Amino acid sequence: MQKKILDACCGSRMFWFDRAEPHTVYVDNRETIDTLCDGRQLIVKPDIIADFRNLPFPDNSFYLVVFDPPHLIRGGEKGWMVKKYGKLTGNWRDDIKTGFSECMRVLKPNGTLIFKWNEEQIPQKEVLQAIGHKPLFGDRRTKTHWMTFMKFDAEIERGKDGRQPTCE
Repeated sequence: MQKKILDACCGSRMFWFDRAEPHTVYVDNRETIDTLCDGRQLIVKPDIIADFRNLPFPDNSFYLVVFDPPHLIRGGEKGWMVKKYGKLTGNWRDDIKTGFSECMRVLKPNGTLIFKWNEEQIPQKEVLQAIGHKPLFGDRRTKTHWMTFMKFDAEIERGKDGRQPTCE
């Protein structure tokens, strides 16, 4: 069965109601079992270990892609936040832009991309500038934002000639 949904940075699958949703491929760049400071178990066990900047799937593979990349650039490697959410290293702008582009690449035409971002350390506005795409709609009231994008036919054509949409 070809799965229809991709979670490109699944972590411990915290926001999933069913953490074993059968139509979904779960990807992360790590696999770990750890105990957090409050005694809870943290289990990161993706179906496929891969980097969100270089997804191992053909173009136009999924109807829905969930992109919830690490949002931290500061934090100790043994800190619970880094254990739970991961940490961006190097140039975060390039990493997020490349990851977003990869998610769009594997998204089917007219498919939907859900992008989750927490702006504790990097404001949403800077992230949107880095990816160069404007969301259709999403939540703007808290520090955690859920943004919805769609791969329209124009996006496919735009990718062929290299032009990118801009955020205002």
